[in-house]
Amino acid sequence: MLLGEILYPELVKVNLDAEDKYEAINELVDLLVECQEIPATLRAHVVEVVAAREKSMSTGMEHGVALPHGSSERIDDIVGALGISRRGIPFESLDGQPAHIVILLVVPKNRFQAHVRTFGGIAHLMSNVALRVALKAAESGEAALELIEEEEERASLP
Repeated sequence: MLLGEILYPELVKVNLDAEDKYEAINELVDLLVECQEIPATLRAHVVEVVAAREKSMSTGMEHGVALPHGSSERIDDIVGALGISRRGIPFESLDGQPAHIVILLVVPKNRFQAHVRTFGGIAHLMSNVALRVALKAAESGEAALELIEEEEERASLP
C-alpha cells in the first residue's frame, strides 16, 4: 500500500507543535482520532503501542525523517498520519539529525507482515531529497499530499 493511499489532506499536519518524539506521537494520534480513523476510546491504546515500539528502538531514520509505528489487534486496517515540523524534533535518528517529517503508522497485528512492503516504499519515497525539501516547505495538507502522490506515481512508471 502506498502512503498516498493511506493519507488524505486532513491527516497531514504541516505545523507540528511537538518538541519531542512522544509529543509528536500524541499529536499525530490525536489527528487520527479527530479524523475518525480510530475511535477516541482507542487513543490511549494506540499511543501506548506506538510509544512502546519507540522505546524498544528509535524509529528516527535519516535525513530528517521518522517513522513511528505500532501494531494492534484492535484495528482492522492500516491507518496513518503525517506531521511536518519546521524546527525539527529530536528522534534519536541514525544520523543524529532532528526529524522534520514524521509519518505515524498503526498496522493490524495480524497483518503486520503484509505491510512490510508499505514501510519499504515509504523509506524509498523519503530517500528523495527534492521531495523531503518540498514537503518541509508545504503550506497545507493538500499540497503535501499532492507532492507525495506525484512522486509515488513517478516512481511507479516503467
